Amino acid sequence: YFNSIRQSPSREVKDVSGLWRFRADLSPERNRGFEQQWYRSPLAQTGPVIDMPVPSSYNDITQDAKIRDFIGWVWYEKDVWVPARWIQDRGTRIVLRVGSAHYYSVLWVNGVKAAEHEGGHLPFEADIGGVLRQTSGNQCRITIAVNNTLTLETLPPGTIQYMTDRSRYPAGYFVQNTNFDFFNYAGIHRPVLLYTTPTAHIDDITVETTFSDNIGLVSFNVSVLGSSKPAVKVTLSAHDGRCVASADGIRGVLKVTDVNLWWPYLMHENPAYLYSMEVQATAEDGQTDVYTLPVGIRTVKVTSTQFLINNKPFYFHGVNKHEDADIRGKGFDWPLVVKDFNLMKWMGVNSFRTSHYPYAEEILQTADRHGIVIIDECPGVGIKDIRSFGNVSLAHHLTVMEELVRRDKNHPSVVMWSVANEPASEMPPAGFYFKELVSHTKSLDSSRPVTYITDSNYARDQGAPYVDVICVNSYLSWYHDPGHTELISLQLNTQFDDWFGKYQKPIIQSEYGADAVSGLHSDPPMMFTEEYQTTVLQNYHNVFDQKRKEFVIGELIWNFADFMTAQTITRVVGNKKGILTRQRQPKAGAFLLRERYWRIANETGALPAWARSP
Repeated sequence: YFNSIRQSPSREVKDVSGLWRFRADLSPERNRGFEQQWYRSPLAQTGPVIDMPVPSSYNDITQDAKIRDFIGWVWYEKDVWVPARWIQDRGTRIVLRVGSAHYYSVLWVNGVKAAEHEGGHLPFEADIGGVLRQTSGNQCRITIAVNNTLTLETLPPGTIQYMTDRSRYPAGYFVQNTNFDFFNYAGIHRPVLLYTTPTAHIDDITVETTFSDNIGLVSFNVSVLGSSKPAVKVTLSAHDGRCVASADGIRGVLKVTDVNLWWPYLMHENPAYLYSMEVQATAEDGQTDVYTLPVGIRTVKVTSTQFLINNKPFYFHGVNKHEDADIRGKGFDWPLVVKDFNLMKWMGVNSFRTSHYPYAEEILQTADRHGIVIIDECPGVGIKDIRSFGNVSLAHHLTVMEELVRRDKNHPSVVMWSVANEPASEMPPAGFYFKELVSHTKSLDSSRPVTYITDSNYARDQGAPYVDVICVNSYLSWYHDPGHTELISLQLNTQFDDWFGKYQKPIIQSEYGADAVSGLHSDPPMMFTEEYQTTVLQNYHNVFDQKRKEFVIGELIWNFADFMTAQTITRVVGNKKGILTRQRQPKAGAFLLRERYWRIANETGALPAWARSP
């Protein structure tokens, strides 16, 4: 399931998102649905159902606190009509694809189990043509059971804690504990699609690009299933539809003269240039599958002090984000995506990290088209317990990286993989764990650097020797010495010098910031006011301006927008470290950042003529 699902002359796509029937399994063991085999008959026959929109998190859709905070199995069901010609043509594969369901999923079609998948944030699919042709004709009853329980061996990890004090908690009472600071939204978060391919079909494409002078080189490798000797033709076209290169065979190199490179936003007159690569695979019986892939030609390289895109120094002036919004939770929403990209471009943002999990592939496609650079992060957040460094956890983590790289490897916007956020990397097993994880990721994709984000002590971090770029989170004058902004300069300079002195690798300040409740003001600045947030940022920025002349290659504010968290005494209806509110209204910090990011683009000589002030 490479990259994304696209229509073509040989492929049809039917979106079966919308309103589904829904029930949470509220039985004490959360297991009644499996005991009673709810998938065998329409869900409404075994109990009450409610409407549930897909895609969305189920948590904030109802007025029921039990659903908002539910841990365990929930059940989704939808009846869809499958076009008769799909079923009648036995040369057609019919595939059901779920863009993301959090966390563990089991999928049935017409009561027959079709797939199981562990992990949220990444797609899974099943070939359901056989089931449909054996069962009830064109009607297709899709049932998906989804469980959001997190354990020491999931990604992210968590623990279920049973409360045994009967004077305070009823029998069977439990809570889900996590070590990450965002709400454990659950449900079917991305579109559910039916799509077709010929039996002999393109299963995967890998594209890697480079250039020399004005010649662009696009190496490709095509995997075709269902045919032993397919005839493959690859054609690369420019914006205007002109064919600029073509080749035959499942692997080869396309040469593009007078190449238009893919440049980041604010780095070139013509950023985000995408070619269109059409792959045609024809089987022995004459069946042809066609797939078209956008291709950006660019290079990425890391030195001891710089991050180079197309051999030019790139400075990350960007944000961390979340897939998070009112009502829909982590559910995919096009208006929100477009609004967020408009806000990022308004602020002069050239990059973001997919904190702390892979985002929807539509978001990466949008970044490709707009030239926004991405650090692509897997869900390895909150690995704090030594038991989460065991072999079972590592094996699952390696599988998640395989799924992530397979999905996202062809996006020019993706310039680096992040395998974890703030793990307990000072623990003894972390050295082996991250050495394996980083080397495996590099074996999957040798064209991009690999990192993880640390908040450990520089001298005791076991995984830092294996990464290409050091990414450090620190919250000076917030979690450390709260209220004392006068200490930021000294402490931040020490932080940078310590890390660079030991590892001689470029450094990104991957998180920094302070909570600010929108509309709360004070003079002199006090914690939680907008003035305090901007004072913290300004003190960090003063140090960044010195260190970016040396070895600091980026700064990513935490966070782009306020977002929901679990209910704790440190969070006022969620995290307020956003420079925008959850409704995407700017706080003072957004204007500060906007002025700064446009100035940096100007100073580095990266700002194209169209973007300069008159």
